Amino acid sequence: MKFAYSSNAYRRWSIAEAIERIARIGFRGMELMADVPHAWPMTIGDAEVSDIRRRLDARELILSNINAFMMSAVQDFWHPSWIEPDASFRRLRIQHTMAALHLARKLGAKCITTEPGGPLDGAMSRDKALDLFVDGLQEALRCAEDEGVLLLVEPEPGLLIENAAQFEELAGRVDSPMFGLNFDVGHFYCVGEPLPETIARLSRWTRHYHVEDIAATRVHEHLIPGHGAIDFAAILKAIHATGYDGWITVELYPYLDDPDAAGKEALDYLTRLSPS
Repeated sequence: MKFAYSSNAYRRWSIAEAIERIARIGFRGMELMADVPHAWPMTIGDAEVSDIRRRLDARELILSNINAFMMSAVQDFWHPSWIEPDASFRRLRIQHTMAALHLARKLGAKCITTEPGGPLDGAMSRDKALDLFVDGLQEALRCAEDEGVLLLVEPEPGLLIENAAQFEELAGRVDSPMFGLNFDVGHFYCVGEPLPETIARLSRWTRHYHVEDIAATRVHEHLIPGHGAIDFAAILKAIHATGYDGWITVELYPYLDDPDAAGKEALDYLTRLSPS
């Protein structure tokens, strides 16, 4: 199995330093955060893109994914969302997503990931929010088709799309070869989905995986694999059984104090459990 590490654990370091550290740990792949301080796609220039490519090639790292979920350059992890009441704020999310697709094409990344709509407040109905999400997503997917880059939705607890049934509902409303699922193991665990069965159920859409552990309380706090309640031997076996041969990215953004140690422990643990 191919394991990558997300650069969002290195938000206290430059992207140059993150690339060096992730390679030194022993990962073969890296997920690039499309946000400050790493690669804010709205303003990144050709020279910066070329420098990232050169550094990745020098360390023999492959991009597993462009993570276009958080937008702290504007506000935070979840805002601007696809379902903001303010149309101009929604437009920022759409523009950022399309800019991330352009960046992915330039860097040779096969996919980007985005949030599943955003937080739903009490002032907007779920039906209205879903309509807004689908409209924005369809616009971004036309860009994805032009760029030849997959646009993957990542369900998350507390956001518009958080479980398997809701993702299937969304998938039923989207018709694009560039649409897919970023299956975040911890997120589906938090909402109580039976993981091996859900991996099989959604495998037709899954194009990338995020992994992190979660405590038995199912509270959404990312832990190093092996520190929580998820059975990763069963998870990796289930992923292998679907025939998936793409990247599995470790996402440990809370471990800012020592992302090297967290990533190394995760890689060693998952490698030991890997069926292939």
